[in-house]
Amino acid sequence: MHGSGRTDSGVHARAQKANFFSPSYSILEENYLQALNGLLPKDIRLHEAKNVDDSFDSRRNATSRIYRYFIQTEKAPLARDSRYVWYLKYKPNLQKLNDMAKTLRGEIDCASFASAGDKSLSTYRYIENAEFWYEGGLLVFEIEANAFLWKMVRSITGTLIQCEKRGMEKEDFIEILESKDRTKAGLTAPPCGLFLWDIKFDGIRRHV
Repeated sequence: MHGSGRTDSGVHARAQKANFFSPSYSILEENYLQALNGLLPKDIRLHEAKNVDDSFDSRRNATSRIYRYFIQTEKAPLARDSRYVWYLKYKPNLQKLNDMAKTLRGEIDCASFASAGDKSLSTYRYIENAEFWYEGGLLVFEIEANAFLWKMVRSITGTLIQCEKRGMEKEDFIEILESKDRTKAGLTAPPCGLFLWDIKFDGIRRHV
């Protein structure tokens, strides 16, 4: 089994993609869903199965990964929802968050948001988009990049929220980004609110 990416412990996945090789040519591709879902634990479900070329690799062929982070503001979440959101007792300013998030575009050295235990050879990543919006009572942060460092999304989320809370401006966030120093950034957001939202295979291949 070859997954298209890994997530931190406690993070959720809505649309992980993976490929595997099977010698059972008699099994129709649509039959894998029922067969494998019958063996998997209840919190893991397959949504689609299809044949691909033998050269396909879900990690190397992926052009970008999309993560979404969900934040419940002001009103405490219901018990059933608490494991899927980060709860903040106040409502952050959307404009200020997006002013800072818009600086995360293009090829960037993301060392300021890399965990000390990250084993990546390079801290450069190509970020396609980063944006906040309110939806259904939740503050949603979406970020898309060719790849991510260990705990990078949670570090970015936590830093943006902390900067907004402290009344910092876009220039302050840029200074943190350009410092390439994790100690200059903010807190690491808890894993509960983060979802691997989608994997794309039809975009531009970015090698950084």
